[in-house]
Amino acid sequence: MSYFEAFFLALIQGLTEFLPISSSAHLILPSEVLGWADQGLSFDVAVHVGTLAAVVIYFRKEVITLLSAWFGSLFKKQHSRDSKLAWMIIIATIPACLLGLFLKDFIELYLRSAYVIATTTIVFGVLLWQVDKHSTQVNDEYHVGWKEALYIGIAQAIALIPGTSRSGITITAALKMGLTREAAARFSFLMSIPIILAAGGYLGLKLAVSDVAIEWSGLALGIVVSFLSAYACIHLFLKFVTKVGMYPFVIYRLILGIGLFAFLLTR
Repeated sequence: MSYFEAFFLALIQGLTEFLPISSSAHLILPSEVLGWADQGLSFDVAVHVGTLAAVVIYFRKEVITLLSAWFGSLFKKQHSRDSKLAWMIIIATIPACLLGLFLKDFIELYLRSAYVIATTTIVFGVLLWQVDKHSTQVNDEYHVGWKEALYIGIAQAIALIPGTSRSGITITAALKMGLTREAAARFSFLMSIPIILAAGGYLGLKLAVSDVAIEWSGLALGIVVSFLSAYACIHLFLKFVTKVGMYPFVIYRLILGIGLFAFLLTR
């Protein structure tokens, strides 16, 4: 993989990981349209490290507060709204971990096709538009209870299907539960931390036991670019989401999905 390919793929991963537009739909384009080879396991680990670092550093104050409150509730029985939010994030993480553990091979074998990605890009884009249009948007993330957390967590599990968009479907579910756009995005980003950590850890273990040659300069580039692009993406999305809403992302998803179908049917 060339440095240009590493830069481009890391940029795409960083930008699309937290926007509701599907990272898998974008990452399939270079291979399908340009004929690029798969980026490989080591590069996947690198961009996971970059995006994880971006969201943890951006929400560092919240992460420290939530962890402190969670440990306080666990060992000292000191309960607060921060400890409750930490527990809700844990509950929301469970469905995706379970589904990923038992159905990962099935998804990789049967659902990682360009046609599936094009379809889910369109379908879940339309769903995001409908929910955003009719949601009440009255609550912040601290109003999430265990039922809401489980609902959002099941949505995150569905995002294992390529093209769905983890951030897109979790924001959709959070909006359906009455959260404001900003609160929905914040909860989605916070619950991405354990799931990215789990996915990155799994890939890291696979890399550790494999005999794959590691090109450290390409990995370093991937980490830096994915970190910077993800950090900027989180900041800008939270800043403008209440003003622009989800409609621009819906339109983009529809164009992307239709474009993918057009390419696949005419090649």
